[in-house]
Amino acid sequence: MKKFDRCIRYTILAVLSIGIRQRNWGAVVNAIVAIVGTYLPEIVEKRADMELLPWQQTYARMAMAAHSVGMIGPYEDTWWWDHLTHTHSATLLAGAVHVLSRRRGKDPRLRVLTAVGCAGVLWEIVEYAVHRTAARFDLEPILVPYGKRDTVLDLCFDAVGALLVVAFGDSLLENLVPQRDQPTRDEQARRGSDDS
Repeated sequence: MKKFDRCIRYTILAVLSIGIRQRNWGAVVNAIVAIVGTYLPEIVEKRADMELLPWQQTYARMAMAAHSVGMIGPYEDTWWWDHLTHTHSATLLAGAVHVLSRRRGKDPRLRVLTAVGCAGVLWEIVEYAVHRTAARFDLEPILVPYGKRDTVLDLCFDAVGALLVVAFGDSLLENLVPQRDQPTRDEQARRGSDDS
């Protein structure tokens, strides 16, 4: 996995290089953010005192690479690329919310859906604002909205990512929740009714 993780970083560095050569400042900024993002798994492990499995680290890094690569063509040339990256990114946020909820003994389902939905709407607003601000100052935007249909599809694929974590989070992320903090199904049901 370490070699694959290095390949992910090299891919992002290649995007950075291409972005500089083509004067594609959106790709450059996104590649820089993506490189920094590839170090988040280690930061999370140290800060939260948990150990991610190798596939979990790689999965998080792959989201950075997919977004970065998308900036040099696939977002515009490949109809499903944006759907893939929105679903992938949504699973990362949903996974974090799921783990935090489980560690606090709470039912994660509603929290996951709410967090991803709110973050998705906020992202779309930021994307629009960045684009409008760049246009106002005659600069190349680092984020590009593609219209109302694209916004709705983005939010739908964010929801797909959230639902995947609701469905599979307990089995795929159990290593991140200490056993003593995982409530039994009866406790989950009671807490779920208490949260309502």
